[in-house]
Amino acid sequence: MIYEVFRQERKGQAFAHAGSVEAPNEEFAEAYAREQYGRRGESTALWIAPREALHEIEDFVDELGRNYHRVDGYPLKEKLGRARERAEAARAR
Repeated sequence: MIYEVFRQERKGQAFAHAGSVEAPNEEFAEAYAREQYGRRGESTALWIAPREALHEIEDFVDELGRNYHRVDGYPLKEKLGRARERAEAARAR
């Protein structure tokens, strides 16, 4: 059985997919995940889940272009870039 492993690098940080382990049961999967992703202290917490328990979500429809729903927040780089351009243009006058 394939188990997907998610790890947290530091407390308070989001969990990220680390990889997968193949194990006959959850007990072995936990031991393998600890060995591969926690032995050297690179993780503060681990989650494991059977691959078949995960479900893919597709077809995100955003008819109104509501980018504020993005998980990574507002597109600040674009806004900061435009603000810098306006500031430089104002200084040039």
